[in-house]
Amino acid sequence: MATAATSSTDAPELVPARMLNEYTYCPRLCYMEWVQGEFAHSADTVDGRFQHRRVDQPTGDLPARAQDGKSPESEDGDAQPERIHARSVMLSDEGLGAIARIDLVEAEGDWATPVDYKRGTVPDIPGHVYDPERVQLCLQGLLLRANGYACEQGVIYYVGSKRRVHVGFDEVLVKQTLELLGAAREMAEGGEIPPPLEDSPKCPRCSLVGICLPDEVRFLKGSRYVVRPDDVRRLMPARDDALPMYVVAQGGMVGKSGDTLTVKVRGKVVAKARLLDVSSVSIFGNAQVTAQATRELLERGIPICHFTYGGWLKGVTWGMAHKNVELRMHQFRVAGDQPASLAIAKKMVKAKLRNSRVMLRRNHPEAPGTALEEMKRLTAMVEAADSFGTLLGIEGAGARVYFAKFGDMIRSEISAFDFRTRNRRPPKDPVNAVLSFLYSMLMRQAMVSAMAVGFDPYMGFYHQPKYGRPALALDLAEEFRPLVADSAALTLFNNGELKEKDFIRRGGAVSLTQEGRKAVIGAFERRMDTLITHSLFKYSISYRRIMEVQARLLGRHLLGELSRYPSFTTR
Repeated sequence: MATAATSSTDAPELVPARMLNEYTYCPRLCYMEWVQGEFAHSADTVDGRFQHRRVDQPTGDLPARAQDGKSPESEDGDAQPERIHARSVMLSDEGLGAIARIDLVEAEGDWATPVDYKRGTVPDIPGHVYDPERVQLCLQGLLLRANGYACEQGVIYYVGSKRRVHVGFDEVLVKQTLELLGAAREMAEGGEIPPPLEDSPKCPRCSLVGICLPDEVRFLKGSRYVVRPDDVRRLMPARDDALPMYVVAQGGMVGKSGDTLTVKVRGKVVAKARLLDVSSVSIFGNAQVTAQATRELLERGIPICHFTYGGWLKGVTWGMAHKNVELRMHQFRVAGDQPASLAIAKKMVKAKLRNSRVMLRRNHPEAPGTALEEMKRLTAMVEAADSFGTLLGIEGAGARVYFAKFGDMIRSEISAFDFRTRNRRPPKDPVNAVLSFLYSMLMRQAMVSAMAVGFDPYMGFYHQPKYGRPALALDLAEEFRPLVADSAALTLFNNGELKEKDFIRRGGAVSLTQEGRKAVIGAFERRMDTLITHSLFKYSISYRRIMEVQARLLGRHLLGELSRYPSFTTR
């Protein structure tokens, strides 16, 4: 079957029956899973996979049949037709333009019945089957017909109730199925994501709700249902269940034992973590990961971040690239459009300046009026910037004002360290060593968030492409530098968590010891896990979640769903 070319990507030739189910349930969900390749597990999907474990194993034969309903190798005779139970049967038909993996086919002679397994209990509704399941089952029946079998009904087997419910394939259902099949194909070929459902009770249980962001998108687009920030439901967890694993011990070895990651030093296990509880693995210096652990991490989509001993990110090991080619195509298009890139960059720089000003206002003992006014003036100048050079100049001026007062935010009665000016490569004092290490941690988190969404982390909008520079990760990190990295540094020094023994001084350069890095990583993770009230949506959420939300909102803007990128600021 030929499909029309679109501005994004060609739609798949065959519509999967499961995607027809998703389209009937929510067209936006179908588009994200089918066209953009998005997927996320929930408790329901994990349990559904477990309940399907028997029918997912192909067993039994389903003989091919000619269009007249007879088996090509059959002969006339009085023999009784064989009863067949075939599991996990894949069927397709180019005429229908559809494909399905049927959980179970019960066949006898010319007749066949598709059986679809569902994890829940029989719903208390007329007919006892929801529309998405009826349509999916009917498409399976149509595929059996197209492959030579007579098929007039199907069965939904509810595992929770251990009960079979029969669904007849009447003309009304067949017509509905074919119309939805055509609409799903048209949606995919159109290359435009459908809008979120309006105030729908389906959203809270959807596994892709944290990717879809239905209420957030509706609010930013001015929906009549989501008018005020208080209308935005927080449909995702406030914090991540899975957290990063850091391996800073030199000579450490990360291995796998069952569903657990182990860290060994000199043959002794010093740490363990369930794979379900790990979001990324960061390796510093001379530590290693076994081939078995690497393969498991790749299969689960858990990145391995490789740092030098001093904390410079050198690379990321991840599985196959995210399937959302559509997003990367738009990312590269906008990156090549200077006015569009500049508009995004302005939002990011303005947010960074505002958040830097908030840090001074909150933490400086005297709230320096001159510096605050100057930063406010520079922030107002951002909108008038007509080039990246001008924007860089404004940001640089703001950084000079901010860091001129940064040392005053370190309490001298507690900390023995002072700060005079920002320097790096290499840092020349302990405060700069900590800031550089924290900025590297923040960039790693931004890179992981960007890759999880489907971006190419090396093609940015504010930071221009340069060999080896993860420009987009640096872009996404900008508005969080003051709120996360600088805040964590101030906490470390003002609480007396770092001492002179935590630093190494060599030839004018300063770096952290292994124990010092552990302390800084701990402060960074505490800050990333801190719950705050989102300035736009007014719900409570962690900084780690906010970074992911920002990356996804940037994607929504690039794909044309949002007219502007909504940067993150705090009060």
